[in-house]
Amino acid sequence: MLQKFLVNCLFTFFFIGFASAQLITDNPKVETVAKEVNLSSPYHTTLTFFYNLEESNYKPERASRALDFTGLEEEYDDEKLSVKLKQIFEGKGVIIRTSSIPNLPNYQDTTSGAPESVYFFDKSKMPGVFLEKVGKQWKFSSFTVSQIDDLHQQTYPYGTDRLLNLLPKIGNDEYLGLHLWQLTGIFFLILLVFVAHFFFTFVVDKVLVYFFRRVGYQKLGENYLLPVARVTSFYLIVMVLSLFLPVLQLPVEIWSWIVIILNTLKPFLITVIFYKLVNVVAVYFARLATKTESTLDDQLVPLMRKTLKAFVVIIGTLFILRDGLNLDIIPFLTGLSIGGVAIALAAQDTIKNFFGSVMIFIDKPFQVGDWITSGDIDGTVEEVGFRSTRIRTFRNSLMYVPNGKIADAVLDNHGLRQYRRFYTTLTITYDTPPQLIEEFVKGLKEIVLAHPNTRKDYFNVYFNNLSAYSQDIMFYVFFEVPTWPEELRCRHELLIQIVKLANTLGVRFAFPTQTLHMESFPEKKGLVPEYATESVYYQKKLGEFMQQEIHKKND
Repeated sequence: MLQKFLVNCLFTFFFIGFASAQLITDNPKVETVAKEVNLSSPYHTTLTFFYNLEESNYKPERASRALDFTGLEEEYDDEKLSVKLKQIFEGKGVIIRTSSIPNLPNYQDTTSGAPESVYFFDKSKMPGVFLEKVGKQWKFSSFTVSQIDDLHQQTYPYGTDRLLNLLPKIGNDEYLGLHLWQLTGIFFLILLVFVAHFFFTFVVDKVLVYFFRRVGYQKLGENYLLPVARVTSFYLIVMVLSLFLPVLQLPVEIWSWIVIILNTLKPFLITVIFYKLVNVVAVYFARLATKTESTLDDQLVPLMRKTLKAFVVIIGTLFILRDGLNLDIIPFLTGLSIGGVAIALAAQDTIKNFFGSVMIFIDKPFQVGDWITSGDIDGTVEEVGFRSTRIRTFRNSLMYVPNGKIADAVLDNHGLRQYRRFYTTLTITYDTPPQLIEEFVKGLKEIVLAHPNTRKDYFNVYFNNLSAYSQDIMFYVFFEVPTWPEELRCRHELLIQIVKLANTLGVRFAFPTQTLHMESFPEKKGLVPEYATESVYYQKKLGEFMQQEIHKKND
């Protein structure tokens, strides 16, 4: 893809050779006017300066007369400064259209508030370069003259300004509308870009992959860091083009578009780099979240990733508009602030739900996997989003509850319980003797103490009621388990032990019945079993039951 782009650029450069020159005018008398040094208006000064620096009419001594050296202590080479100033215009991609330059001797700039006798060519690209009326003549201001060397170095940094003098020595013969030195520079620049591309590709695909494999982060490197490195390599290639293309002194009308493209690519590629870096940051925080007990942190990581990506896109777009397309973003931001009020009024519920989600993550009233209850809400939390929380009901349906409603509701979080209560009533028949009830209650307490998941410091097992058809034993215990399935398992284990104890001791559970008493016959026995009257008998039975349970656990 990059190779195709560079080939297209090559054809574009050849096309540039047929483009118009830097000074664009619709006035047919330009040549006649420019032969004389006329500095009577911004129009005539601009025309005099640029016309006398064209190749067909190269007279830098005349062009230098458009510069104001008054008040400057240093000595300057007038002709060299005029050439440098023209190169600054070309390097910045500023198009000079004489039809838009005022032709008024008493012109005043009113954009700064107070009228001033100055004229700016392009405040966004060259805020320090302007014409100023000195007496009856318009000249490039002394401030502009004092800044020419610094602006020239900024336009052609890292010593590339030397190439402006070296390349023309190759030859000024024209081919396809370009000088030989320009064609040579284009060739070497394309060669440099190809070499840089292959070098960056080798470093990214070979060296980095080998490094990540050696340090044990091959998956992280290939999935997250390599995409960042590849985009970074393209950014470096764009920087190389931005550094050397101005040296070629291409026709400014086409070069101005190339400047816009390069200036747009820079913030765009940086935005892409940070957009992909968000994934690396998210992976890091996801690993930290796995080390915490709360599952809400795991849900926070995707939300943080989406938020950071949205933030990167918004900030990157603003930089593209300002630095790339050279647009004033202040009115845009002002419009956003005014429009934001209207949007906020129209989207009150959405904003309420957003801040509700923020409060959920701050207060942490529940976490993913908790069983919560609030009014009609009853289920297990599956996901917490920006607008709503997804809850899986016990009917296996999904309930989407707005976060604003959850933030204002009273929640019963069953998932945060340290202990889970189990309360039931064991009903035994009225014919059960007190001695047997005593031993049965003792056995129930031993079962609670022997279970590994019951709370040992607080439970209640007592014979506490005489109902219409049964004698009632309260069984009130707590389980120390994290989930409802674990609680059901513990209930099952306790109830099984209770039934086994009842069968061993001969305890019968009661159920709603009506008893009809009839005169018993000598040859018939009653339905009521015969119970032993001594407690020692039941104590022996309880001891045998506990010994059997101990042997089962040991086996």
